Amino acid sequence: MSPLLDLAAVALLVVATAVVGFAGLRFSRTTSDFFVASRSVRPVWNASAISGEYLSAGTFLGLAGLVLLSGAEGFWFPIGYAAGYLLVLLFVAAPLRRSGAYTIPDFVQARLESRGARYITSIVVLVIGWLYIVPQLHGAALTLGVVADLPPWTGAVLVAVLVAGIVAAGGMRAITAVQAMQYWLKLTALAVPAILILMALSGGETSFEPSQVFPAERGPSGADAYGTTSLMIALLLGTIGLPHVLVRFYTSPDGGSARRTTVLVIGMVGLFYAVSGTMGLIARVVAPDLAVPGVADTVVLALPSRVFPGPVGDVLTALIVAGAFAAFLATSSGLVVSLAGVVSQDLFGGTVRSFRFSAVLCTLVPLAVALVTVPEGLVSSVGNVFVFAASSLTPVLILGVWWRGLTARGAVAGMLVGALGCGTAFVLAPLVGEGFVHELLAQPAAWTIPLATTAVVVVSLLDRASIPARVDRYFARLHLPEP
Repeated sequence: MSPLLDLAAVALLVVATAVVGFAGLRFSRTTSDFFVASRSVRPVWNASAISGEYLSAGTFLGLAGLVLLSGAEGFWFPIGYAAGYLLVLLFVAAPLRRSGAYTIPDFVQARLESRGARYITSIVVLVIGWLYIVPQLHGAALTLGVVADLPPWTGAVLVAVLVAGIVAAGGMRAITAVQAMQYWLKLTALAVPAILILMALSGGETSFEPSQVFPAERGPSGADAYGTTSLMIALLLGTIGLPHVLVRFYTSPDGGSARRTTVLVIGMVGLFYAVSGTMGLIARVVAPDLAVPGVADTVVLALPSRVFPGPVGDVLTALIVAGAFAAFLATSSGLVVSLAGVVSQDLFGGTVRSFRFSAVLCTLVPLAVALVTVPEGLVSSVGNVFVFAASSLTPVLILGVWWRGLTARGAVAGMLVGALGCGTAFVLAPLVGEGFVHELLAQPAAWTIPLATTAVVVVSLLDRASIPARVDRYFARLHLPEP
């Protein structure tokens, strides 16, 4: 690999991102511009932006590495990630847009008429967002360390500075353009090398055993029933609880546009997962020696030079490096803009100036965590965030949209039970030896989500006197089509 070429690709991406992002300054004037792009983003543009921020480091680097390590078992993750948008489409996309909220805490307060429920929601949203940003910064550090042998902090700081600057400067309107551009860059950055590598392999003498690519014990027939089921539940429901995903639906002109956007997103992310998964399958043939935990996440960076030694491999590697940084930037910027809206409104009055300050603050916290922690597997790190979101926030959002009997105390109880149950499980899992108890703690979604949902329902039923008086009027707003 050529470090100078890789660094030049990163530099070009940074310049392009800065130009597109700061160009949005011309259109970012009002509070609505900064928080929800004045609710004017059309479906194709919005779907590109959502896909750009959703396809994170865990997808761009980690999915191929997971397929390399696990074979067919690794495909459960993209299935869950993509299918999660079906549930978003069915249950929350249009109602949340019709709610008129800027953020998830806005929706919770308007639905439950409770400042206390809003504050708890804000804390949960911040935890989810920060936990999601950290793997993006780890991925940036890993990428620059592999291709240019730079200190681990370099990539993390570079991404953090650029994200904080663009979000603070242009808010949601500027970030929308950046994320849309970066989706198509990411798709190109993996699709072109994948196609060329497949063409090269198809014309050679390379042979492989099918069981090497799809080991029977790693496929559906050999999958662990509890672990797989729990993981799929978390991935399907976790998408509904991701703040950077939901806030983008507030930028649609109306509920119908939000639904059309979601349908397009399913197709876009599905296409990307197919390409990323293909790179993992290629790696099982071309680079089986990299099937080592902690190393497998770098396999897409190594594949081009394995198949095309020389300048062609160097150019393809540089393209992948640029795509990887686009993944880190797009996801991190989406998370920061959603968190900045929450912090700005809850702590600093919700002005443009406070939004900018909040954007910097919401970047510094995960950067500090990333600099003092050791990267784990990117896919598993992101998967844990889905478990936490599905356990703490998803039950409240779904019931808030579809159940009139939800109360503020019920919502708070559900969020606390889900968050504490999930957090406790992750802390205890490494301390428990192999066995079913370890599996319950390592993949807790199958019991934390029902536990949190039960807490919401039971406490709300015991607190029926606190059902908001205007719930029927608010439900009409959520579910009746706009005039």
